[in-house]
Amino acid sequence: MKAYILIDIRVGAVAEAVGHLRRIEHVVEAHMTFGPFDAIAVVDAEDINHLGRILANEIQPVPGVTETLTCMTVDL
Repeated sequence: MKAYILIDIRVGAVAEAVGHLRRIEHVVEAHMTFGPFDAIAVVDAEDINHLGRILANEIQPVPGVTETLTCMTVDL
């Protein structure tokens, strides 16, 4: 399953955090953004439980990350 993770990052830590996100195994893309969120990460997970583990154990602990919002994709 694919998910888009919108990420708030502490001021001054965006470039470092995005670099860290890009090194996470199941993050297929990570970019700095302009707007209400500082970055976006595209995650390819096996299922919702795997996605939860990636978020809790790998993305949220990234230094500077203060909040995440997960948008899961749906194929019709």
